[in-house]
Amino acid sequence: MELGSILNFLGNKTIFVTGVTGFLAKIFVEKILRVQPNVKKLYLLVRATDAKSAMHRFNTQVVEKDLFKILKEKYGTNLQSFLSEKVTPVAGDITYENLGIKDYNLIEEMWENIDIVVNVAATTNFDERYDIALSLNTFGAKNVLNFAAKCIKIKLLLHVSTAYVSGEKPGLILETPYRLGDALNGADGPDINTEEKIIKDKLKELNYDKTATDKSIMLAMKDFGIQRANKFGWPNTYVFTKALGEMVLGHLKGDMPLVILRPTIITSTYKEPFPGWMEGLRTVDSLIASYGKGKLACFLGDPESILDVVPGDMVVNVMIAAITAHANQPYETIYHVGSSTSNPLKYKEIQKNAYNYFSKHPWINKDGKLVIVPEVKVLNSMSSFNRYFNLHYVLPLQAFQVMNMALCHAFNGTYENLKRNINLVLRLAELYKPYLFSKSL
Repeated sequence: MELGSILNFLGNKTIFVTGVTGFLAKIFVEKILRVQPNVKKLYLLVRATDAKSAMHRFNTQVVEKDLFKILKEKYGTNLQSFLSEKVTPVAGDITYENLGIKDYNLIEEMWENIDIVVNVAATTNFDERYDIALSLNTFGAKNVLNFAAKCIKIKLLLHVSTAYVSGEKPGLILETPYRLGDALNGADGPDINTEEKIIKDKLKELNYDKTATDKSIMLAMKDFGIQRANKFGWPNTYVFTKALGEMVLGHLKGDMPLVILRPTIITSTYKEPFPGWMEGLRTVDSLIASYGKGKLACFLGDPESILDVVPGDMVVNVMIAAITAHANQPYETIYHVGSSTSNPLKYKEIQKNAYNYFSKHPWINKDGKLVIVPEVKVLNSMSSFNRYFNLHYVLPLQAFQVMNMALCHAFNGTYENLKRNINLVLRLAELYKPYLFSKSL
C-alpha cells in the first residue's frame, strides 16, 4: 500500500484513541499529527476526573515528551494552537459504560463524528491483580466496542492485543481468532460472566477475613489471576485477559469492521520520529539496564531461544496501514507484528552485546565509580537457575537468619527485605519462563 493513499485516507478523518498516555498510543498520535496535519480531529481518552485534568495529563504526559520534538520544531510557538484545533482530550475510563465520559454533549458530538476507534488501553503487567486485568483487558474491550457501535460514521475498530495470546505453543502461530469457550489446553473454556462472578466471590471471601490487609488481598488476587489463567492453558493473567478480550470482540462485533493487532515485545522506535525513543524500561530493557548497573550476575534463558522484539514505530505503521486497508470491510482481520520469522534475534546475541557494550561503555554509579560487568553467565534451564539461586541466595539467607536469631531486631528488617527480594525474583523467573525459552513465534 502506497504512502500517498494512506495519507489521503487519513485526511479529514476523526479518530478516537484510548490509552493515550501509554507508550504505543503516544507514538500513534504523534505520527498521525506529523504525517497528516489535515486529520479532522483526534479524540483522546485520558483517565481523569474532568476535562481540565485530562488536558493537564495530555500536556504533561504526552506533548512534553521528547517524542514530540519534531512537531515542536515544525510548529514552534504555534504548536498549542495546532493541537487545540486538532486534539480533544476526553476524561474517561474504559472500565465504565460509555467509557466513563460524563459530558453527554461531548458524547453526542463524538458519536456523530468518529470514523475510526483505536483501542490501545490495557494493563500489560503479567502479574496484575485479576480483577483489574479482567476489568481493563476484557470488559474494557467490550465497553470500547459498545461505544464504537454507537458512532454513526464508524468505519473500523482497531484493537491492540498481544501475540502472546497464543500461550506457550512453539513454532509458527497462525492468525486465528479466539471464540468464546476456547481454551489452550482442551479444558472447557472460560466464560467471562463466570469469571466476573468468581472474582466478586473471591474478593468477598478475602474481605471477610478481618486479618487481611490491602497488601495480602493484592497478592491473593495476583495469585488468583495466575491460577485462572493456568486452568485454561495460558501462562499469565495478562495474556489470558487479552485473549478473553479478543473473544468478546469477535462474539459481539456484529457487522462492525474489526482489526485485531497482535504485536510481540514492543521496544524503542527504529526511525520515526527519530531512532531510539523509549519511555522508561520495558521488558528486555530492564534486564539489560540491571546487568549494566552490576545488579545482575547471570542471564536466565536458552541462548538459542528467539526474543521477538519489534520497534514501536513499526507497530504504528502497521496500525495505520491496517486502518486504511480494512475500513468499511465488515469482518474480523487479525495481524501478528513481530520479527522472529524475518529477522530473528537470539537471546545469546543480547547477552553478548550487553557484555561488549558495557565493557566498552561502563555504567557510572551514584558514587561516580565505573561498574565493571562480569562476563555473561548463562543459565540455560530452570533447573540450572534453581541450583544457582539456591546456592548463591537461598542458602546464604537461611544462614543469615540462623546467625542473627539471637541478635537485635535491627537485623529482622534486613532479613525480611532479602527474603522479599528473593521471592520476587523467583516469581518473575516463573512468569517470564515461557518467553525466555521460546524457539520461535
